[in-house]
Amino acid sequence: MTVTLITEKGRETGSSGFTQEIAARSHAHLERCYQCNACSSGCPSAYQMDFEPHRFLRMVQLGLKDTVLNSNTYWICLSCETCATRCPNDIDIVLVMDAVREISLREKRKGSTRLPLFHRTFLGMVKAFGKVYELGLILVYTIFSGNIFKLKSLFNDAILGVKMFIRGKLAIFPARIKGRARIKRMFELSEKTE
Repeated sequence: MTVTLITEKGRETGSSGFTQEIAARSHAHLERCYQCNACSSGCPSAYQMDFEPHRFLRMVQLGLKDTVLNSNTYWICLSCETCATRCPNDIDIVLVMDAVREISLREKRKGSTRLPLFHRTFLGMVKAFGKVYELGLILVYTIFSGNIFKLKSLFNDAILGVKMFIRGKLAIFPARIKGRARIKRMFELSEKTE
């Protein structure tokens, strides 16, 4: 099945292969969506997305792979499950967003947002320390995002960091937790299945 959609940038041809891959990865019933807008009207972050969840889901249904993967919608998604709760057809849109994120990371897509970098940095901290090490997350993200060269922003962040440290909200060293080896093993197993 091939669907053609005219966009502002020209013509894009959809493919059912992309739609089938998302359906297989997410186990979501994409065919049930009839664009009622319930998911988008309840989404707390829809105003920040390129495409509201119901429009995003429609593009997945149509197989518009490039438009979907080049958007920021699936990175902005909070995975709060409000959309899935409100959906009258029990479509788990959060799992669709997760499946799109997986494909985007696999294909090394570079969108207009730095959220994939934050995502990788966050998961790297969990893999290394068993939980989030906030100071490490801040430092690594600041360096790799290029924010280290934005002096005004860096200064404001440093002031906030000192306040957090004084209040005991920011530890200098990562906490030791039980079961760290099991968490590393979980990451290893999930990386093998990709």
